[in-house]
Amino acid sequence: MQIPIGSYVPGDSAVHRADPRAKLLVTFFLVAALFTLKSWYLIVALCTVMMLVCVIARINVRTFLRMLKPVLWIGAFTLIVNSFSFVGGFHFILPGFMRGMFFVVRLFVVMGSTALITLTTSPVALTDGIAIMMRPLARLRVPVEDVAMMISIGIRFIPTIAEEIDRIILAQTARGATFNEGSLLKRARAWIPVLIPLFVGLFRRADALARSMDARCYTGIGRTHLRELKLKLSDVALMVVSGLLFVLIVGGVIR
Repeated sequence: MQIPIGSYVPGDSAVHRADPRAKLLVTFFLVAALFTLKSWYLIVALCTVMMLVCVIARINVRTFLRMLKPVLWIGAFTLIVNSFSFVGGFHFILPGFMRGMFFVVRLFVVMGSTALITLTTSPVALTDGIAIMMRPLARLRVPVEDVAMMISIGIRFIPTIAEEIDRIILAQTARGATFNEGSLLKRARAWIPVLIPLFVGLFRRADALARSMDARCYTGIGRTHLRELKLKLSDVALMVVSGLLFVLIVGGVIR
C-alpha cells in the first residue's frame, strides 16, 4: 500500500498515544542535532532508533520506506554532485562519495522522523499541539491559532495533492498521454496537462475550504478543544532525555 507523505494512520500504539508536543519537541531536537553530527555511528544509531519507533507504532517498514521514495531523487542528485568532479576532467572522488552518502542518510533520517509525526498524530491533535507551543507568541499579537491551523491544513493537503496527481496522470494516460518517452524536453511538456488541472483543482479546493470555514463563522478566537492535551510522565521523560542528548551532541561530548 502506497501512503503519501503527510498522511495519518490511526492506531493505538505507545507512539500514537504520546503527546504531540513531546513528539514535536523530540523531532526538533533530533533534526537540530543531525546538522551538527559528523560521526557515522551516531547517524546509523539515529536511523536504527527511527526504524524501532516505526515498529513500535505498528507501521510496516516496507510501506514506510516506500513512502519516502520521493526523497531518493533528491538523495541521488546530492550523491552524484558530491561523487564526481569536473575540475581537471570528469572523475570519481571517493571522499566526495562518502560525504554525499552521509548527506543522503541524514536527509533520510530528517524526512523519516518528520513523516513519523504525521503518521502517528491526527491533524486535530497536531494543530492543538502547535497552537499550545506557540501560545507565548500571542502576547506579541501573533495569530497563533491561525498559524497552527494553516500549518495543519498545509500538512493535510500533501496527501491530497499526491492523490490528485495520481488521478490526473491516470486520466491523461487513458487519453493516450505518455510521460516516459521521448527527449527530456518532450517529457517536460507532457507534464503541462497534469500541472494545469492540478493547480486549478487545488485552488478550487482552497476556495471551497475557505467558504466552508466562513459559513461556520470560524475566526480562531476563543477556539475550544474537544480533548485537552495533558503531558504524561512518559512524555516529560522523553523530552528531558532527548533534550539532554541534544545538549551532549551539540556540546561535543558525544561524537
